[in-house]
Amino acid sequence: MAFTYKGLSAQLDRHIVTDTEVEQQLRRLVQSSPRIAVIQDRATRLGDEVVLDYAGFCDGEQFAGGTAENQTLVLGSGMFIPGFEEQLVDKVPGEEVTVNVTFPKEYHSETLAGKDAQFHCKIHEIRLKTPYELDDTFAKEVGECDTLEQMRSKLKESMQAYSDDRGEMDLQDRLLRQVVETMEVTFTEEQIQMAMDDQIQTLKAQLGQQGLTLEMYCAFLKTDEAAIREESRAAAEAALRGAAAVERIVELEGLEPTKEELAQALAAVCRQNNLTTEQVKPYYNAEFEQALSRSILTGKVMELIRQNATVTVVEK
Repeated sequence: MAFTYKGLSAQLDRHIVTDTEVEQQLRRLVQSSPRIAVIQDRATRLGDEVVLDYAGFCDGEQFAGGTAENQTLVLGSGMFIPGFEEQLVDKVPGEEVTVNVTFPKEYHSETLAGKDAQFHCKIHEIRLKTPYELDDTFAKEVGECDTLEQMRSKLKESMQAYSDDRGEMDLQDRLLRQVVETMEVTFTEEQIQMAMDDQIQTLKAQLGQQGLTLEMYCAFLKTDEAAIREESRAAAEAALRGAAAVERIVELEGLEPTKEELAQALAAVCRQNNLTTEQVKPYYNAEFEQALSRSILTGKVMELIRQNATVTVVEK
């Protein structure tokens, strides 16, 4: 079969966002976005969220990891070691409190396990969280809209745009798989192992964003890293085939990134990571630029495949 990347056919399933879905999302936003009021006319109570600074001392010495500023804590949540939160009850903003506690014997830090400690605390604010009503006030304070109807309209547009983007990504993925099926290519075991390394690193990064580790993930699934790694083989080979197809099209079409495109890609990386170009400069080397170039060229290839394909749009 000849290598083919033009004249492909595919169906784009376009999901039309419904009013019911918009209402469900609004109610999720109400649940996840409580109204926060700063309380100034009373002392702290269990259930209050407080903003405080604290510094921990053991045997008269300040210890690492026991200091924070403007930390939020719900009193009675059990997030801190036993006895800590209860000693912050019935205190007022601006008050300095010395909290005396004993670390559990099973504490993760051996240097602190079972020892007495003092935390010098200062309470800045008492915050009370209450649920919003689904009304214009909610729209103004959370949705940055004048009315709830305006918020509904903007939310629907945003949800539709997100759905369309997902549909387009799925379409392009299926088109690329069609291209790959027409290409004959083999990989060495070393190449596959390196691609499997990439799959594991990606998984670790995704888990890290959720506060999880690969070890925790393996324990939950009752498996181990070696098994997870072997399961990634198919995805690794698919990634290699996709990359090879893109590289072949780049060569056939003579595609290259322009300086302007590289600058735009760098600016996008900075925006995504809340960094300035000056902050990124120390890391901008040949490898960094090569990664930007690959991203740009992949986008060019997918656009070329998409423009030369027959796509039937089906709204659902």
